Amino acid sequence: MGQIYLVRHGQASFGSANYDQLSALGFEQARLLGQWFGNNHQSFGRVVCGGMVRHRQTADTCLGAMPRQALVDTEWVTDPGFAEFNHVEVIVKHCPEFASPEQFKAYAAQQPDQKRVFEQVFVAAMERWMSGRHDGDYSETWQGFQDRCVAALKRLTDEAETAESSTIVFTSGGVISVLCKELLGLPDRKTMELNWTIANGSVTKLQHRRSGTRVSYFNNFAHLEWLGENGSVTYR
Repeated sequence: MGQIYLVRHGQASFGSANYDQLSALGFEQARLLGQWFGNNHQSFGRVVCGGMVRHRQTADTCLGAMPRQALVDTEWVTDPGFAEFNHVEVIVKHCPEFASPEQFKAYAAQQPDQKRVFEQVFVAAMERWMSGRHDGDYSETWQGFQDRCVAALKRLTDEAETAESSTIVFTSGGVISVLCKELLGLPDRKTMELNWTIANGSVTKLQHRRSGTRVSYFNNFAHLEWLGENGSVTYR
């Protein structure tokens, strides 16, 4: 039986010109995850990164906190199939006026409930993208994104037919929510609900047998609660 651990990257640089960089807290979340794995004598036969900077930074920091002997024979692979969708494009196609973080910040500052502004805009933008009625506007359609994620998982599980070791995949919340939605047979609208709940640095575990792949557990961030401090758990 193969084990696949899907790790959402640590907190990225939300609101900055370059989102694809871990924040200081994001690095700490990754380090705590590695410490947790080390304390539990976890080892991995393969490491997969989704190809984004924040994925590799999370991987390097997490695995760097583990005992070296746990990773002696570990193979590293980059698979862009586990990359996140272009959330900036999704937002800008819905609201062209938010082409830069500064424009969005100025808009948010004028709203009565500033904490929920991003969620409201993002949900509406996602609904537009997921509807399929504007596919020509996007470099990757919603269906195309789902197909890419599922194909990436299939590549892993095909290899797992003959492998009993554990694989760890450093990826993003959108990918994890799509894969769980697919494995659990959920409707599209549930994908967004799953995505909102996935914490930075959390782990979702899949078990693969010849009979199929199943979700063992979802969005585990106990390591952040046990080893971290107040504020260690974040969602964006």
